[in-house]
Amino acid sequence: MNASVPIKHTQAENDLFDRFDGAKGGLSGSVAVTALREAAVDSIRSKGLPHRRVEEYKYSDLRAFMKSAAPLAAAADADSVKAALDSHETFGDLDRFRIVIANGAFLAELSDVDALAAEGLTVTSLCDALAGEQGGGLLSAPKSGDGDGVIALNTAFVQGGVVVEVKDGAELSKPVELVQVAASAGAQITRNRIVVGKGAKLRLLETFVGDTGKGELNTVFDYNLADGASLAATRLIVGKSEAARLFTTVAKIGGEAEFKSLGFIAGPRFTRNQQFIEFTGENSEAKIYGVSMAGGDDLADQTLVVDHSVPHCNSREFFKTVLDGRAKGVYQGRINVAQHAQKTDGEMMTQALLLSEEAEMANKPELEIFADDVICAHGATSGQIDEDLLFYLRARGIPEAEAKTLLVLAFLAEAIEEYGEDDVTEGLEARVRDWLAGH
Repeated sequence: MNASVPIKHTQAENDLFDRFDGAKGGLSGSVAVTALREAAVDSIRSKGLPHRRVEEYKYSDLRAFMKSAAPLAAAADADSVKAALDSHETFGDLDRFRIVIANGAFLAELSDVDALAAEGLTVTSLCDALAGEQGGGLLSAPKSGDGDGVIALNTAFVQGGVVVEVKDGAELSKPVELVQVAASAGAQITRNRIVVGKGAKLRLLETFVGDTGKGELNTVFDYNLADGASLAATRLIVGKSEAARLFTTVAKIGGEAEFKSLGFIAGPRFTRNQQFIEFTGENSEAKIYGVSMAGGDDLADQTLVVDHSVPHCNSREFFKTVLDGRAKGVYQGRINVAQHAQKTDGEMMTQALLLSEEAEMANKPELEIFADDVICAHGATSGQIDEDLLFYLRARGIPEAEAKTLLVLAFLAEAIEEYGEDDVTEGLEARVRDWLAGH
């Protein structure tokens, strides 16, 4: 007979339980949603926050990092939100539609709701959807992420977000930016359901503005691609922050569909960008890219699971990491191929560039294959700047600092340019230069 030993809760975990008890009445949702929230908190009570003894968090110990947990952010002041948006220049003058979430709540009055509707996209409040009969389905966990601690935190405390639906055959004339604004300190917990209809095409920019103080940012993007749909999602996790930045992608890809994403990390103290991708229809393709930059004592974690559940699908994963100071980079990638998923083609590559002797990179690419007619491969490299290339540039009169910048930019630009969204490339490469200027 095995008896479970109760864990000793940390200060952060006790803060979370107090947060839940204090906020429970103000968190929206149907009876089913409330039950899911309570089950998520019970899971945290029994397991604690994710820690190094959990295999998926071996290199990113959230329990050790979170010393306390701040209350949820209060309702945002409209003037503060407008001021934050006015100073938001991530993509310069790129013409785009905008959906605004501030302190966890959808702000329709600051979003291009009418213009989007005219192009075939509807956007509604997640809070309203959670209160409906189908609300519980919006908080479902991915197949490979069931029991994940970060998703459990999101389920327990989700304040709001949006439900975006693109009608069949629609192709928007310009990208859609979903921007989350911290108008004041406090934890922000959001979830966004993005449904792309049959044959529809959407380009999505996911950005964040402001500082949550000691409160974590935990957001889930739940993508559903119908047959023949296309989605390109660019995620920026940038700016200094001493609180955890926790991002989760859940994607289900229908038949003959195309999913493409880029996760860009630069600046926060502790970042985990995790993705759970599942093919549910045949003859589809997923291209997943990642660019991470970390310095000082920062940690940048890119974690990825791709489930090839059906035959005749292709996936490509390409991740680049640059580390300076005592920073730590993490890449955990796994391709799962089911027994009946014949004719699968999957390739995974992660490459790291270490700019200091104290920087550390943990690479963990994996393949789990149960089919026999497949093409799958993975690779990982870590190294320093090529001294021969550096000498070549310096011999032509380029100062050492500038030469290093050019080499690092070229290293990261390979992933950015292969991603292929030309209208965001300039903004992303400008972010790389900004980061390098500070290191």
